[in-house]
Amino acid sequence: MTVPDPTSTPAAAADAARVAPNFITEIIERDLEAGRYPQIVTRFPPEPNGYLHLGHTFASFLDFQTAVQYGGRYHLRMDDTNPEGESEEFAQGIQDDLKWMGWEWGEHLYYASDNFERYYEYAVKLIRLGKAYVDSVSGDEMARLRGTVSEAGTPSPYRERPVEENLDLFARMRAGEFLEGAHVLRAKIDLASANMKLRDPVLYRILRADHYRAGTAWCIYPMYDFQHPLQDALEGVTHSMCSLEFVDNRAIYDWLMETLGFSPRPHQYEFGRRSLEYTIVSKRKLRLLVNEGHVSGWDDPRMPTLRAQRRLGVTPEAVRAFAAQIGVSRTNRTVDLAVYENAVRGDLNHRAPRVMAVLEPLPVTLSGLDSERVLSVPYYPHDVVQASSDGLVPLPGGQRVPPEQAVRGVPLGTELYIEQDDFSADPPKGFKRLTLGGTVRLRGAGIIRADRFDVGADGNVTRVYATLLGEEAKAGGVIHWVSAAHALPAEFRLYDRLFSVPNPERTEASTDDLPEPEEDAAPMDAAFLRHLNPNSLRVTRGYVEGSVAADPADTRYQFERQGYFWRDPVGSREDALVFGRIITLKDAWAGNAGEATKAEPRRPKAEAKAGPQPTPHAPQPTALTPEQAAEAARLSALGVSDADARTLARDPELLAFINMAATDSTLAQVASWTVNDLAAAIKGDRARVQPADLAPLAALLAAGKVTSRVARDTLARAAESGEAPAAIIEREGLSARLDPAELARAIAETVAANPDKVEAYRGGKVGLMGFFTGQVMRATGGKADPQAVAQGLKAALEG
Repeated sequence: MTVPDPTSTPAAAADAARVAPNFITEIIERDLEAGRYPQIVTRFPPEPNGYLHLGHTFASFLDFQTAVQYGGRYHLRMDDTNPEGESEEFAQGIQDDLKWMGWEWGEHLYYASDNFERYYEYAVKLIRLGKAYVDSVSGDEMARLRGTVSEAGTPSPYRERPVEENLDLFARMRAGEFLEGAHVLRAKIDLASANMKLRDPVLYRILRADHYRAGTAWCIYPMYDFQHPLQDALEGVTHSMCSLEFVDNRAIYDWLMETLGFSPRPHQYEFGRRSLEYTIVSKRKLRLLVNEGHVSGWDDPRMPTLRAQRRLGVTPEAVRAFAAQIGVSRTNRTVDLAVYENAVRGDLNHRAPRVMAVLEPLPVTLSGLDSERVLSVPYYPHDVVQASSDGLVPLPGGQRVPPEQAVRGVPLGTELYIEQDDFSADPPKGFKRLTLGGTVRLRGAGIIRADRFDVGADGNVTRVYATLLGEEAKAGGVIHWVSAAHALPAEFRLYDRLFSVPNPERTEASTDDLPEPEEDAAPMDAAFLRHLNPNSLRVTRGYVEGSVAADPADTRYQFERQGYFWRDPVGSREDALVFGRIITLKDAWAGNAGEATKAEPRRPKAEAKAGPQPTPHAPQPTALTPEQAAEAARLSALGVSDADARTLARDPELLAFINMAATDSTLAQVASWTVNDLAAAIKGDRARVQPADLAPLAALLAAGKVTSRVARDTLARAAESGEAPAAIIEREGLSARLDPAELARAIAETVAANPDKVEAYRGGKVGLMGFFTGQVMRATGGKADPQAVAQGLKAALEG
């Protein structure tokens, strides 16, 4: 089976989100230029002990899309060497979610557990080399002997066991002769190392547990620091990307590669972790939410799992757009959940037809109407139509038509439903909806006046009597409605953020990238449960306009003034419609003070009078203040990404710096450099580069006159020296100055010089794209843009 061309996957379509230039892509470009690897190979290695969540989207996007952009190959690997908690259910669920994201890895699906025998053989090799030994001290004693950050470790009494004795004990460990904890296999590295990871790390442990694939064949299992680099090497991975938690582990990685003599060998690169506010990603805590019934399951739409987001109605395009815009850097950052929510809104705005639904109905009897009418109401407002790139808009079901055809018939009769909150018998100041004697416009139908109303025994309004007026009447507002005779009854599930504070795990330092400890080894702090949002799910029953009956079940709608909805796959059927809210129309949490009730748009009047209840001992939230939100909005309007805009708005020093930069088309790139490259120097008062000097550098990069690597290297030098980056480039002749004709010539010469490899590529060995890219980069002196090289080579090789 040949490997599918990654650039043909949905995620790599022309309109797909791309990985922005970053320090890892610069490393890849240098490696291609030097011809270090024939092909770039990356991998995404989740452990199948839970479902993928939003915290995984950034890492998976970086692993997969980077390979796509550089004509490389990506692997999916199940890092399944810890039998406790892993299952086939999770392994299949991970694959299903990633395919939904748009990734197709062809034959390159790997299970680490398939190589248990090979890991064992490498461990035996280390013993024979005198680089590993069986230790028999207790876990507590081993920890004591490792020493401290200021004191060297002490050798275990078993550290100098003879090779033959170690081989015998290790074989007997495998044979199951010993109890758990009796022995471990340790690497023999350096007990005096300042890096505690190198003080004879454990490579194997005894663990008597059934493995979901291997069954009871093994009772010893490799540790992550041993297995992971070996698996990378066995697969031929070139660039092993992981988060900063593993920066010290890289020393073990390199030691294993050198000691065992792998060549060519993979290299590990660490990037800054991206956390999300208002959510948790610890798998153990997610399991607790499920097991204790705080949510209905792993696919509860309030959960951060991808299968929950799928059930919620989020599209893979929105998730990829979110992953692309949060950026890659060498520092950890917490991303405001609003960045994700805005990516969802931006995706839905142009694909969701507008229809009307009443979630908390109030009957209206309408006079002044001779007979029932059928109104022609457009699916999309004017701004969406104007923004359409091809002049077409989608109907429910996906067919794209001219705007004049994107309409539906909406019946208007004498009996209607409006929202309870859209009528007030005692309106507050500024109320612009329906009042006694007042007027309001019914969406698409005309202006009505409320003449009288009925009141129930509880004092609440039960019906309004109104008159349809002519268009010459004035109205202060517009409300939505549905025809009582034609509307369909429906249940509406109003989902919201699961937690009421930005950091429900503020005291936590756990990471899903690391293998999870045994449940008894690290007691779980369940304090995060006190921050659950009591209003994260509210259920109402009302009506939706009858036009939706003929639409496909997966149609996503914007219910006028209510938010984006679709039929919840759980519980919805033709005779019992259930709509779940995907996202509100606007960010209801912007500038909130930490109370969940701020996000609740509609509550019963009695509950509203009671006011929000404070969360006991809630930590100070980090959401934007109104002033910060306004500043972030200003920067976003100037082209700065949402994530960078929010970071700048929160930090006065960075904001002051960026406010001195040119506010032109280069501002987005300047903002990215400020947040991801210069932040530490600016905050430490060490950045000597002038904000005004960044725009010319960004303009050179945008025009293709310098590569991203040259731009960043020059920026780093300018930050230290204070010289303008553009002046450095001019003085040292660093400008690319590579015109399309020169690049085309280099590509043609490379293809002509390697006819055998061209034939092999056309025969299905698409991995040779990396070889050709490296050759062209070398021929152009590294001046060519890798993306332009990839596009030109693809045309030349497949033409």
